[in-house]
Amino acid sequence: MSSIRDAMRTRKGRAVINGGFLGFCVVVTSMSIIALGVLLISILYQGWGYLDLGFLTDYPSRKPEDAGFRAALFGSLWICSICAIVALPLGVGTAVYLEEFAPKNRLTAFIQTNIANLAAVPSIVYGLIGLTAFARMWGLFGNATAAVVEIGDPASFFYFKIPFGYSALTGGLTLMLVILPVVIISSQEALRAVPKSLRQASRALGASQWRTVSRIVLPSSVPGIMTGSILAMSRAIGEAAPLLMAGAALFLMFTPVNAMDPYSAMPLQIFNWAGRPQAEFREVAATGIIVLLAVLLVFNGTATFIRSRFEKQLS
Repeated sequence: MSSIRDAMRTRKGRAVINGGFLGFCVVVTSMSIIALGVLLISILYQGWGYLDLGFLTDYPSRKPEDAGFRAALFGSLWICSICAIVALPLGVGTAVYLEEFAPKNRLTAFIQTNIANLAAVPSIVYGLIGLTAFARMWGLFGNATAAVVEIGDPASFFYFKIPFGYSALTGGLTLMLVILPVVIISSQEALRAVPKSLRQASRALGASQWRTVSRIVLPSSVPGIMTGSILAMSRAIGEAAPLLMAGAALFLMFTPVNAMDPYSAMPLQIFNWAGRPQAEFREVAATGIIVLLAVLLVFNGTATFIRSRFEKQLS
């Protein structure tokens, strides 16, 4: 009888602890949602008055009523496109090699540990790396603003120069460094989630390892890879510190024509407006935040739609 009573008391104690922990989680989540809602309402209230078509099509100005977001918007599209084109194939390819082909030894364990450590490095450190490696190329070619190797017309889309200088290509490659460890780790987790029985069945039917990976493992892991890529690109869109270090402009009166042009970015333009002494510029900054959130939602929605299509095909 005593053992039964002890068991019942233990069950009641566990039930109380579980209920308390669940209540704590609900309270913390509710507080976070309320704080986020208040912040969004405040931003909408401050910035709605300046939100119109002219805000998206005009360039920055010293007058709040004439300030526009065009240069920053197009600059962010440039650097995020470069970042995605370089980081996603490189990150997924690295994850596939480490997870499916690389031998499990001390070297791969060392590489894996360093990738995990790089994911926690502050983004401003990557800005210094981008400034040194991409903008100035370690000073091997002299002045970062002078083109040593130049191909094409500077006014054309097909234009390239070395060193890259303070260009959109430098900004995109710097953001690539920021999100690359996250893409690799999330892609590895997606690959690990694929059941080993699928690999074994494919190899038993005579398929090579590469054919098994390309036809079975990768398609099955696409939803997880897309989720990690969405989170990584969402971080890239909102980064400001590495772009500041890599030479992005805070005030620009034109949009980039090619990857070698100077650029601005939405977080930098918002930072510039928020630091102005005029109170009206804080409302303009709130309008910029609204546009940034809208672009982020559109990007995430598109990526989520693509991911859901892959999930339906796999099912």
